[in-house]
Amino acid sequence: MGNDKMSRIRLQVMWDRLLSVVEEQAQTLVRTAFSTSTREAGDVSAGVFDLAGRMLAQAVTGTPGHINSMARAVVHFMDVFPVADMNEGDVYITNDPWRGTGHLHDFTVVTPAFREGRIVALFACTSHVVDIGGIGQSPEGRQVYHEGLFVPIMPLALRGEMNGWLLNLIRANVREPVQVEGDIYALAACNEIGAKRLFAMMDENDIETLDALGAFIIDQSHAAITAAINALPQGQWSHSMRIDGYSEPIDLVASLTIANGRVHVDYEGSSGVSEFGINCPMCYTEAYTAFGVKCVVAPDIPNNAGTLDAITVCAPEHTIVNAPHPCAVVARSTIGHMLPDVVFGCLHQALPDRVPAEGTSNLWNLKFGAGHGITSQGPSSDTPFMVMSFHSGGAGARPHLDGLSATPYPSGVRNVPVEITEAITPIVIWRKELRIDSGGAGAQRGGLGQSMLISNREGAPTGLFATFERVHFPARGRNGGGPGTCGVVALESGKTLRNKGFQIVPGDDRLVIEMPGGGGYGDPLTRDPEAVASDVALGFVSIESAVADYGVVLDQNARVDVAATQTRRQKRHVP
Repeated sequence: MGNDKMSRIRLQVMWDRLLSVVEEQAQTLVRTAFSTSTREAGDVSAGVFDLAGRMLAQAVTGTPGHINSMARAVVHFMDVFPVADMNEGDVYITNDPWRGTGHLHDFTVVTPAFREGRIVALFACTSHVVDIGGIGQSPEGRQVYHEGLFVPIMPLALRGEMNGWLLNLIRANVREPVQVEGDIYALAACNEIGAKRLFAMMDENDIETLDALGAFIIDQSHAAITAAINALPQGQWSHSMRIDGYSEPIDLVASLTIANGRVHVDYEGSSGVSEFGINCPMCYTEAYTAFGVKCVVAPDIPNNAGTLDAITVCAPEHTIVNAPHPCAVVARSTIGHMLPDVVFGCLHQALPDRVPAEGTSNLWNLKFGAGHGITSQGPSSDTPFMVMSFHSGGAGARPHLDGLSATPYPSGVRNVPVEITEAITPIVIWRKELRIDSGGAGAQRGGLGQSMLISNREGAPTGLFATFERVHFPARGRNGGGPGTCGVVALESGKTLRNKGFQIVPGDDRLVIEMPGGGGYGDPLTRDPEAVASDVALGFVSIESAVADYGVVLDQNARVDVAATQTRRQKRHVP
C-alpha cells in the first residue's frame, strides 16, 4: 500500500514537471517569434502528446482556440505520417483549417521526440502568422482559395533536413516573408526545446516511456471531470444569441445536455454558412465550446485528452459553426469567440449564479495593410506593411465581481502595446483609453471597452481589414443587469464604417474605434453607492449614468448624497 502511494506521488510529481516542460516550450515560441501576434499577444499553443495522439499536457501560455483544436489535430498528422514511419529529425507542418486550428493564418507544427533512437512522445505547437497571402485578412473572400496559401500536412523537415522547397513556396506567397519564415522556425525550435526538457525529466526519473505517466494523467483527469459533471443538475437546456454577422445577422443556437458523466452541446438551429469568411470549421467550434463548459464545470482540472473527451459537440454540416471545405474561414474567430457566451446561457439555467453576463467576446483586432494592390495601384513612396494589433472590449460582469475591462476573454491573448505597432509600421495611435459608460449597469458592472484614435504618420491611405462584432447587437446583461454599449467604427470626419470587410482610411483622416462593453449582472439599483462613486471618480461611469442607471446622486464634492440616493432608488422601485 505504501509503495502504491509513493508511486502515485511520484507520478504526480512527474505530471507537474511535464506541465513545466510544455510551458517552457511555449515560452520559447514567444521569445523567438517574429510576428507581434505571437511575440506580444501570445496567440499560440504548445503541448505534448502520447504515441496515440492524445494530449497529455498543454502550456498555460496560449489561447483556448489554438490549444483545444490542436489537441485534436495531432491524430490527423498521424494519419499521414504513422508513428512507425517517423524518423529522428522529422518535423511536420500544416495550416489546413479543418485539420489544424481553423484558418490559414495558423501554422501547426508536430515533431516526434526520439530518445536514444526510440520515439517516446510527440510535441505540437501553433502560431498565428501575420500574412498568408490571398486577399489579406479581410473576410470578403468567398472560398478558402481566396484566403491565401494552403499547406496540407507535409514535412517541414525530414531526418534533420529542412524542406527548402516548401520554405521557398511560402516566401513567394506572402507579403511579410521574413516574419512568416521566422515564425515557422520558431515553431520548430519550441518543439525541439520541449523534447530536450522531456528527456531531462525522463533521465532524472529513470523512465523509458511515458506510458504509465500518460495513463495516470488521462485516467485521473477523466475521473475528476466525470465526478464534477455528475455533481451537476442533470438535464437539457437551450439558449440562443443573435450577433451582427456580415451581410445579415447570425443566430447561434445551442442545446446543452448533462448526463452520465458527459456534457454534450448540439448547435442544431444555428444559421447556415455565410458566403463570406466568417465561417467556423468544426474543430474551432469544438475548441471554444469545450472551453466554455470547462470554465464553469471544471476550471481547476488540467486540460488534456482525459478532460476534453468528457465534452462532446455536434452541429449540422453547412451551418455557420460547422462549415465544410471550401468555405471561407479567415475570420472564424468571429463566431468561435461567441460560443462560450452561448454555452453560458445554457449553463446559467442549470447553475444560477455561476456564469458571467455576455461580454464583447470577439476580439477587436486592428488589422492594417498598405502597399501595391491594397491602397495603391502603382509604385508609391508610402511604406508598404501588413500588421495585426490585438485589442479587446469589456468582459461580462461576474455573479460577484465586476467585469474585466479591455480584457480579451475568452481568447486569452494579450493587448499589444501601442508602442510596438508604432515602431514597426507608420501607424500612430493618438489615443487609447477606457471608454466611459461602456460597461453594462448592474449590481456588478460590465467591463469597459476601449476608445482609440488612429492614423498613418505618412499621411498615406491605410487599408483596414475589419472583423468586428457587437456593433449592432450588444452584450446582454444577466439577472437584471443592463447591456453593454455597442461598438463604433468610424472616421473622425464623421463617416461610419462597416464593422466587417476591407475599407480605406484616407491619409488626411483618422480612424475612430469605440469598443463594446460587457453586460452587467444583477439589478443596478442594488449596487453599492460607494462603488458607483468610485467608478465616477475613476472615469468609468459618468455622473449622468450614476443617476440614470444606478439611482446614485452625488453632491458637489462627488460624494454619495445618501438621502437623495435612497429617495431616488425608492422611486425607481415603485412600479
